[in-house]
Amino acid sequence: MKLSPDQTVMFDAWGVPINATIFFTWVVMALLTTISLLITRNLRPDVPPNRWRTTLEVIVQGIQGQIEEIAQGPSRYLLYYAGTLFLFVAASNFLLVVPGFAPPTSSLSTTTALALSVLIAVPLFGVTNRGLAGYLKTYIQPSFIMLPFNIIAEFSRGISLAIRLYGNIMSGAVIAAILLTVVPFFFPVVMDVLGLLTGMIQAYIFAVLATVYISSATGSPPPPQSEKETP
Repeated sequence: MKLSPDQTVMFDAWGVPINATIFFTWVVMALLTTISLLITRNLRPDVPPNRWRTTLEVIVQGIQGQIEEIAQGPSRYLLYYAGTLFLFVAASNFLLVVPGFAPPTSSLSTTTALALSVLIAVPLFGVTNRGLAGYLKTYIQPSFIMLPFNIIAEFSRGISLAIRLYGNIMSGAVIAAILLTVVPFFFPVVMDVLGLLTGMIQAYIFAVLATVYISSATGSPPPPQSEKETP
């Protein structure tokens, strides 16, 4: 039994083997892009929203509300990033119920790439919001002694994100495959339902943790001190 979609080669593209992880990642990206284009193709004030557009707006507003609650304020660019993470992970895990589909999130390479994107996004958002000097200053707070510990904590966040997402998705797929060989119908269906629920929860947790890490790096800069009035 193959534990990772990395081990399955779908086809060769100009001599380069394309495994199931890369292939199904493209499938998820193409599906999300196509659905977004179809729903928003008539996005105009004079066109009344249909049920699909309403559903999409509810999802986006829900994500935006969670981000603003965590970040303590509006953050459009954080919405773009964290929302994309959530939709990609959620769609990958949701398609687990499709026969023959191998979720790319069950590959350690995919979860590592997602975690690395968070590690890169944290300083980018931090520098953009605080400035380079202000962001680097957070590594020596509350004292200079904390510098190595803060650096280690930064990388450990990415490792924990990758391992948590990979472990939950991969374990569900493996257990379902084992039960499929024991009891052909009932238990695999139950495991797929539980795996679907777990996948949605993991997508939510992953996006929330990314938002928390970025929000802690950006932080609202202290308000400028008002000048004392001269008598």
